[in-house]
Amino acid sequence: MADKKTADILYTIVDEAPELASASFLPIIRKFASAAGVSVGTKDISLAGRIIASFPESLRDDQRQSDDLAELGELVKVASANVIKLPNISASVPQLTAAVAELQAQGYDIPNYPEDPQTEEEMATRARFDTIKGSAVNPVLREGNSDRRAAKAVKAYAQNNPHSMGAWARDSKTKVSSMSGDDFYANEVSATIGKEQAGNAKIEFVAKDGSITVLKDVWPLDEGTIADATYMSARALGVFLDGVIKDTIADRTMFSFHMKATMMKVSDPIIFGHAVKAWLGPVWKAHGAAISSAGGSPNSGLGDVLAAIECLDNAATIKAEIAALERPKMYMVDSDKGITNLHVPSDVIIDASMPAVIRAGGKGWDETGAKGDTNCVIPDRCYSTIYDETINFFKANGALDVSTAGSVANVGLMAQKAEEYGSHPTTFEAQSDGSIRIVLANNEILHSHDVEAGDIWRACTVKKAPIENWIDLAIDRQRLTDSEAIFWLDANRAHDAELIKYVQPVLDAAGKSDLFHILAPREATTQSLRTITAGNDSIAITGNVLRDYLTDLFPILELGTSAKMLSIVKLMRGGGLFETGAGGSAPKHVQQLVEQNHLRWDSMGEFCALGESLNFLENSQGNAKAGVLGRAAEAATRGILDDNRSPSRKVGEPDNRDSHYWFARYWAEALAAQNDDADLAAEFAPIAGELAKAEVAISSELADAQGVVADIGGYYRPSDELKARIMRPSATLNAIID
Repeated sequence: MADKKTADILYTIVDEAPELASASFLPIIRKFASAAGVSVGTKDISLAGRIIASFPESLRDDQRQSDDLAELGELVKVASANVIKLPNISASVPQLTAAVAELQAQGYDIPNYPEDPQTEEEMATRARFDTIKGSAVNPVLREGNSDRRAAKAVKAYAQNNPHSMGAWARDSKTKVSSMSGDDFYANEVSATIGKEQAGNAKIEFVAKDGSITVLKDVWPLDEGTIADATYMSARALGVFLDGVIKDTIADRTMFSFHMKATMMKVSDPIIFGHAVKAWLGPVWKAHGAAISSAGGSPNSGLGDVLAAIECLDNAATIKAEIAALERPKMYMVDSDKGITNLHVPSDVIIDASMPAVIRAGGKGWDETGAKGDTNCVIPDRCYSTIYDETINFFKANGALDVSTAGSVANVGLMAQKAEEYGSHPTTFEAQSDGSIRIVLANNEILHSHDVEAGDIWRACTVKKAPIENWIDLAIDRQRLTDSEAIFWLDANRAHDAELIKYVQPVLDAAGKSDLFHILAPREATTQSLRTITAGNDSIAITGNVLRDYLTDLFPILELGTSAKMLSIVKLMRGGGLFETGAGGSAPKHVQQLVEQNHLRWDSMGEFCALGESLNFLENSQGNAKAGVLGRAAEAATRGILDDNRSPSRKVGEPDNRDSHYWFARYWAEALAAQNDDADLAAEFAPIAGELAKAEVAISSELADAQGVVADIGGYYRPSDELKARIMRPSATLNAIID
């Protein structure tokens, strides 16, 4: 259960590998922080925790827990907020249903997720689950804009110890394929809300017979808000997918599909489902109804469909028809286990999957484990151009030289549910032909689109105050770094054109226009790659979705991972939210821990966030001892990098738990050596000595724990007792820390 008091620092309980690592690292943080009078509490924002909090009525008192996400959502609006946020699961439907099944097996009376709700009760249950799906956490907590960059120590380490990069060939057939029209980019309209237009708007569907269905009844639109609407044609998407499959066959490359079905929890699962149906082609047309009746949903992936086929009497016939299809090779998530690129939507998260292809020199792995070029299918053009241009750049210039490359930092517009990530409640699949429109409080029709059955329509907003804060943050970062600074905005895209109307006057008024570029994503990609190739730095100033994509793309190219980024959210009310990197590889880490008791998760993001959080505490509360702890934590982080104490990928070699021992030791040694606070130096000198003296014993105890099966009591809700037992196997280290 999460701590209920508001502590000086709030550390989030999350999922998968980051949460397992916390079982080892959090006791160390609490030990050291207490010396400065700093309390460290927790708040549960894990997928399982959010499910439990949403369905309390049938649970025992000892099973219920408060809605910690809602509580944090209020706390981040307070100036004293100091939150360290680890990566959490943004659940796809398969993940959600798996979590529910696990909780039920653990004795929690949680209802099943209604895939196709029919009754009012099922619809109400589905509505509650829908608040948990996808990017349910980030829009609540991100009450500020993003300042994300590589810490100096991390960047220096990457340059001195360059990670492997695949070689690029000029004749590589790897490419990005996107729709040429009728996608979200082509159909977008945008407007800034005036004073007379402000108030509660409605989103309506108008059928061909004139009947009106209200899709969203109360949608507040404040003055100055940019409000967009767009749609993707299902018919055009189908034509595109059929064509791209044929094109991939002709090129003799692999087919790979890249979406954001976890974050974009309405639109992208539907698009993913279209890809599954296109891949099955005539098989789906002949047997789709039967597969659906057996519970197979293409939106949940090919794996879900194949599982449903096994339940049918003619399963052998259908599988034979699938095998007989003329299809290109498939990019595999796990060729050893037969998991294809289309098996599970959450396996191909675009911001992780595309950088992986690019880092590997444009290569993927097919069903046989053979490496080859791939056709990267990204239907919508809004941001596919950044990957297309990156691929083109490396074909022409070769792979990035990590040892000399500069860095791309990011200032991201994301506060108050900015842009597409806030669009889940305003995304709809048209049930029949007609039109979807936004009707303002004054009854004016702001936007309207004619749609056909199956079209995906969405609207989103970004408010005035976050935009102004974002521009100010960009100006400040450029001033502090004197780096190249680029607003990644496309004047030919409706939404970006409205943003430019905010950006340009502020730059002009501040006399800063000559220090900033405003470039469309394709051109901004080229310019940024030229800059870092020359060894210089650039600041990408972007909207929310592009922020997410770029803060994986560039760090994976520059550092080998996005988990080591320094990610600071400057909350608009004055508080601080310190994020700890990406968790896209976390599932594989858990699998290895369970099978081999080796956790290769790298807590570098947590180390960086901890130092920033303690420094913020000094500045916000005047706690000088917290500042000493923060500077010592930064020294410990440098020690981890300089002495190569990060986790190894292989069982039998040092893992996450070893890195925590070394961080504690370096932290204690830095505190013992500093001259700013004599009391802290005196307190930690003996601890540093004990940790150094016990190095052989601790390392041996940690090593002895590896190489066996590890029972953690559950994937989505592991046992606290078992987690502690597995993640704290050194009695010697525990005695020093506790």
